[in-house]
Formats: sequence, C-alpha cells, structure tokens
Amino acid sequence: MNVAISLGGSLLTGKSSDDYVKIDPARFTKYARVIKKLHSDGHQLMVVCGGGKPARYFIDIAKSMSASPKVLDYLGIKSSHINALFFMTALGNIAQQPTVYETPGELFDAREPGKVWIGGGHKPGTSTDYRTVQFAEAMGADLVINATDIDGVYDKKPEAYTDAKKLVELTFETLETIIMENTRQAPGEYGLFDLAAVKLSKKTRIPVAIIDGTDPQEIVRAVQGKHSGSTIR
Repeated sequence: MNVAISLGGSLLTGKSSDDYVKIDPARFTKYARVIKKLHSDGHQLMVVCGGGKPARYFIDIAKSMSASPKVLDYLGIKSSHINALFFMTALGNIAQQPTVYETPGELFDAREPGKVWIGGGHKPGTSTDYRTVQFAEAMGADLVINATDIDGVYDKKPEAYTDAKKLVELTFETLETIIMENTRQAPGEYGLFDLAAVKLSKKTRIPVAIIDGTDPQEIVRAVQGKHSGSTIR
C-alpha cells in the first residue's frame, strides 16, 4: 500500500507550556519504530512532519514583534524541516537522505523506491496537511493518514458541547463545513485539518484517516483499516 502520513508536530515535540523548546529524542524514535514496522511490511511511505511546539514558540515571539503573516508561516515551515531532519535521523538508512522534500516535483526527480520519503512545509498560507495531500496525489497513495492529538472528527467542539458526537465515517464536504464553522485558519493554528488540504482531498478522492496519534500503534491500525478515529471519503 502507498501511504502518505501527516505526522503532527505536537506528537514529536509535545505541547508543553514551558516558555522554552526542549526536544526529546525518544519521541522521534517512538514514531520511527512504527514507520520501520510498516516499511518492513512492504508499504511505500511518505511522512510529512509538522512544526509542533517549536513552530508555535517562534511564531509567538514573532507576533510580539508584529511580524507579517508570511513571516509567521515561514517560521512554521522552517520548524517543520528541523523536525523532519530529526525524524529522518531516527529512521536511519530506510529514509531517503538528506533531503527534506517540499514539493512533489522534487520528490519524483530524485526518489528512491523502497525508501521512506520525508517532507516538510513549503508555501506560506497552507499547512503540512496540505503538503501531505499533494504528495499523496503525486505518489498515487491509497490512503492519507493525519496523525494528530485529536481522536477524530466531531460534529461540534467536544470541549464545548457534552453531546458532541464523533463521526466514524463522513464525506469531504461534511468535513469542510465542520472546519469552516469551528476552526481558525492561521499560522500555527490550522486545527484539525488545513481547509486547503480538505479542498484538495475532495478533488483527489484519496481517503483520509484522522487518528489519535498519541498512540503510535494507531498509525499501524489506520493502514490496516482498524483505527478508532474518523475516515473521510
């Protein structure tokens, strides 16, 4: 199976409220073990790393200096590249090195079949979710996995409504409506899934699984079709 994975930065770097950034290598190796298992099972994988805690930390500092939205986005992009390099290192020789891919064109100019391809952000105005869907389309992926710290898609905000219901299966059109009504699309704040990524997914029709990646094994279960999150078709 060809699988493109958006690996949330918060999974790799944490959501600590500390006023500094501290990278724990154990977080990267924990997720690398899962990717190594899927690779050994014969799956072709693309992993795009999010910016996580470092991105939000740098963005907050830049906001205090009245940085433009484009600068804020670039800080997130560069943070995603740093996380991608750490993750590439954790994967070792199964990852195509040393490039962090930003566009599908770069990937297919120099790809090595059988290697795990690692990506990061590229263009201001979109998140690594969007980049993942782009790579998924280019590689002919069977599935996009959005591994985040949320356990799926709800019909309304579960933190605000006790009767919120998780949607096990839904359409891209429904997801688009939920995101437009419940999330703010801004650098470091794209929420559940980048709206631009939803719109592109709707065109490609590649299924998207949104899962709680705080349990790394959910990524494996998503590939097997046995996850506990939400599937969008």
